[in-house]
Formats: sequence, C-alpha cells, structure tokens
Amino acid sequence: MADVAGFDRRDFPLREAHVAQFEGFVFVSIADRPEPFEEAFAPLLGRFARWNLGALRTVRTIAYELACNWKLVFQNYSECYSLSAGSPTARGAFAVGQRSQRFERRTVSGRYSELRPGTSLTCSGTSARPPLGGLTGAELERAYYYTIFPSLLLSLHPDYVMVHYVMPLAADRTRIACAWLFDPATAAALGFDPADVVDFWDLTNRQDWRINELTHAGVGSRAYVPGPYANAEGLLAAFDWHYLRTMSA
Repeated sequence: MADVAGFDRRDFPLREAHVAQFEGFVFVSIADRPEPFEEAFAPLLGRFARWNLGALRTVRTIAYELACNWKLVFQNYSECYSLSAGSPTARGAFAVGQRSQRFERRTVSGRYSELRPGTSLTCSGTSARPPLGGLTGAELERAYYYTIFPSLLLSLHPDYVMVHYVMPLAADRTRIACAWLFDPATAAALGFDPADVVDFWDLTNRQDWRINELTHAGVGSRAYVPGPYANAEGLLAAFDWHYLRTMSA
C-alpha cells in the first residue's frame, strides 16, 4: 500500500484484544470498550480461592462435537432434574431430598448440590484423594456448578475440578473441550490414575449431549411452542435474560 495516495497504516491497525487473567484462566474481549473485567465478573472475585484453581494441573482433555446450538448446552448444565432420566450415572451420589441452592449475577450463575456423605462423583462413587486447597467442612460434601457467560462451564468438586470450554461452530453445531484438573502433588503421586473421574464424566457428558441434540431437534420442529419455565429452572431463565440483554446492548 506504499504507493496508494492517502493511505495511512494507522487507520488500519491490527485488532486490539483486551485480556484479563483470573485463577489460571485467560479471558479475552475484542469489544472496542469492554466493561472492565473486575466489574463484569465481580461475582467471581474471590469466590473460588479455596480451590486454588490457578495452581491445578490439567491431566486429561476430551473434545466433543454436538449437533445442537451452544445455548442449549448452557441451559442443560444449569439444571439437575434431568439426572433422573437423562444422566442416571450421576444420580446416585446426590443426597435425597436436597434442593440445589442457586447463585445468579449477570455474567455468572451457579448452584451447589449436596453429595451423600462419603461419596464422590467417580465410577466407584468414592475417592481417596485429598481435598483441594483449603476446602473444609460442608464444602467436602458439595459439588458446585457455575456457568460463566459466554463460553465456560466450571464444575468444582472436593478433590478435582472439571472445565467445559464451549465453542459455537454454527447454529446447529457446538464443540466442547472438557478438561479435568487435579492438585499437582496428587497428579504426581505414584499410581495416580484419573480414569475413575474421567470415565464417569465422559459417560455422563455423552448422556447430556444426547439430551441437548434431542432438544435441538425438538425446538426446530414446526410444532414446537415455547412454554413457561418452572420454579426449578430459575438459572435457565436468568441465562435467557442475560443473553437477551447482551444481544440488545
């Protein structure tokens, strides 16, 4: 472009990316004037400190490609009543009669569910691994699930963390990379094997993905008519409202 009259390379710069680091994760925005990370994700600050996320080690990652829209993945992740029919492998570890407690703040929403005493979400239903970071008390019998808009699902367990990175490919296709994180000392110990966790969630993931694909096919039907959300679907409604606000901003 050196011989083009009036061209100034400063008028056509590389696109600037705004980057923030948080608990070992990198958040990127290409908005011209993004809301500061500390404001947009204020509910996250300090919330996961006891798990010491930034020090954990990723030991396995499995990628999946789904025939569904990415928003259905977020919605399926935000409720747990489908365990009884769609994901039976995960059902037995949760305490009977315990209601999930919800948390929702714009870009972040989540819940925790209480586990049966002495159980863990693994193939055997138990775990001999030491707890992560500074977890004590009730946190040793809880599983926390957070959606971080627009592309991260975070599952916090007493002895491991699971992360889903959600990547839309098309209106009807989504790629998900699922990673399992453990304490570095635990992962380096002789005989360490994450298969009891990875195999459990790989099966559960595939059961959930099937639900998502069937749901996508259903909402694509000419006969589909949206209905109201139930009381148990507060996080799904919160996701919808935040998505609509984001798209209309």
